[in-house]
Order: sequence, then C-alpha cells, then structure tokens
Amino acid sequence: MLKRTLQKKLIEAAKQYPVVTLTGPRQSGKTTLVKMTFPNYDYRSLEEPDHRAFALEDPRGFLSQFSEKVILDEIQRTPDLFSYIQTIVDTKDISGQFILTGSQNFLLLQKVSQSLAGRCAILHLLPFSLSELRQRRPLSIYSIGRQLPDKNRSLNEELSSVLFQGFFSRIHDKSLNPNDWLGNYFQAYIERDVRDVLNVGDLETFSRFVRLCAGRNGQLLNLSSLANDCGITHTTSKRWISILETSFIVILLRPHFKNFSKRLIKSPKLYFLDTGLLSYLLRIRSQEDLRFHSLYGGIFESYVISEFLKSYMNSGKEPSIYFWRDSTGNEIDIIIDEGDSLIPLEIKAGQTVTSYFFKGIRFWRKLSTDNVQSAALVYGGDETYIRSETYVYPWSIF
Repeated sequence: MLKRTLQKKLIEAAKQYPVVTLTGPRQSGKTTLVKMTFPNYDYRSLEEPDHRAFALEDPRGFLSQFSEKVILDEIQRTPDLFSYIQTIVDTKDISGQFILTGSQNFLLLQKVSQSLAGRCAILHLLPFSLSELRQRRPLSIYSIGRQLPDKNRSLNEELSSVLFQGFFSRIHDKSLNPNDWLGNYFQAYIERDVRDVLNVGDLETFSRFVRLCAGRNGQLLNLSSLANDCGITHTTSKRWISILETSFIVILLRPHFKNFSKRLIKSPKLYFLDTGLLSYLLRIRSQEDLRFHSLYGGIFESYVISEFLKSYMNSGKEPSIYFWRDSTGNEIDIIIDEGDSLIPLEIKAGQTVTSYFFKGIRFWRKLSTDNVQSAALVYGGDETYIRSETYVYPWSIF
C-alpha cells in the first residue's frame, strides 16, 4: 500500500476539528487513505443501498449507532445528514469525531458551508503524484526557481509511458491496461455522477462535450466555441465546465493580473487533471501514439500543472499558480505567486533545451518592474542545471 503525502495533514486536521471532509475524484484513494489513517473508527459507505436508506429515512437513528468516531464514505449521497452532524458536534466537542469523504466537491462544499462552517477542515486528495508512485520525498514547491535538488531525481522510465498511464491508483495497484480501465471509469462517471447526482439529461451530448474539451486542452477557454461545436447553449456550456471542474476532471488555470502596460488576456486556460484520462479522451491507444501526437506538448503541460496542484493540496494549501499572457501573445506557462515575489516558469516537452525555451522568461524580465531573479523551466529531458539565470528541471523532478 503506497503512502500518501496528505496523510500527515489529515491526522493534524483530525486533532483540531470535530469534522474533517476529504474530497477528490473517484478512485483517487480516499477510502483507502481514511481507513489506513483511522483504523479504529467505525466505517459506513453510503454508496451501499441499505446504509443509504437507513441514513435517509432515519438520520438520528443512523448516527446514534456509532459510539464515538466514524468514517462516512460518499456522504454527498445523503445530504440531510449534515444538519444532524452539526447538532452532534455542537453538543459533543470531540476532535476528529466525523471523517467525511465524497467525490462531488460542489455538493459537499455547499452542504459544509451551510451546516458545518467553522467546525470542519476540508482537504482534497487527487490521484497519485509522481513522488507518491515512486515512494520518495516530494519536492518542495518553494524550492522551485531557487535551488537545484540535493540529489538526482531522474527516473529510469519513459515520459510517454508515465503520461499514458496517468495517475489513478487502481491502474498502478493492479497493473491494469490504462485504456480499458479509463474507458470504464469515464463511463461510470457519466452514468453515476453526471446523470444521477448532477442531473445532466443528455449524456451523449455531455460525453461529446468532454471530448471537445480534451481537444482544447492547454488552450484559452472559449465557452461560445465549445457551445457552437457541441450544439448547446452558452449557459449550458458554462454549467458543464463547472461540473467538470468541481468533479476534478479539469483544471481552470486563471490568468495573473499584474499591472503591466500590456493588456492582459482574461480567459482561463483549460487543462485536464489526469494525463491518462486525457489520452483516452483523445483516442490515443498507446504510448507510442502519444509520443507523436499533435497535442503532446499540451498533455505534458497538463502533467506539470497537475503535479504543482497536487503539491499544494497534499500540503493542505490553496494552489497559488496562474498563467500570464498579453494581447500580443507573449506568455508564461506558470506564474508562482508567493505573495512577496512572483516566479515565472516555462513548460517545454522537448528533450533538448534550446535558447527558444527561455523566450518567455526573457520577455517577462524586461517587462517586469521587479528585479526578477528566480525563474524556472521544466522540460522533457533528464538533466538539472542553471542556464540563462534560470533553474532547469527535468520532467521527473516531481
């Protein structure tokens, strides 16, 4: 059983709050993590019809069967329980009394804000990070652009294989064929979450919408274009993007608003969280096909951005990464906002570093009124060094 980086933060939260809520996409390992972290807790899965019926019909009776502490899995299936849990934790001030998990971030956070505000810690578990898969110490995001790693973090495997497999736990635990498993995963997501929980009626059109989004991975989000190509309204397109984001299928990377003289592009960029699922949606059937695919660069960008996202969330912190682009097309792939400083980072899938890779960073340095010292580049090769006053990291740095 692979150790999860978030476990430390989960234990800390359970010592400080009466309720801890763990969200994340299906099959990210939430149930395994909470059972491993709290082995002495009672456990109920509200996916099971009999437990769910009990909780819906007699919530007080359902909760009274637990002597002290309990894990309630997939609690978004029984939304009325939140109000009863609030009454219990207000009566009994016990740290870590309830550990709640769920796969629908929007539904969970809506109920938490209504009933458990101030009583609940909220953490997010995403699929494996690269460091978790390789069981090594994760790279500190605060070292990016400031120092080289203490030791070699290169891996004896092909990047295309890592991207094609993706990072969902079951694929790696059971050595499953990624395309077969991800096909079933996507179908289950459509059938169970989108239809039953989120009330989307036209599943065939929604499925086509998701594949259209995959074809626009790494691009500025254009809801009108998506709507026209899919044959839906702009309002529906906006709602469906929100569903994909709150289901942890896609990431919307927001633009950074720095008061430079150039007019900034305000639309977010669309990325898929898991490169394996993205490859499946793009109908890529092997790692060889992926290596020569026209969207390979965007898939690599998704990998880097999702690794940053996992680093923040596994530390229990809000992500603080953005992109920057002006009206003439000058762009930085990632801006790491550390409050008192901004670190520009470029992402290049190529295995050989060329001077062109530093074009965006050079432009940023000329435009910025700050004295930009820290800068970074993540590329598809294997070496680590400093070039053009920029820290160059291999894809395996994470």
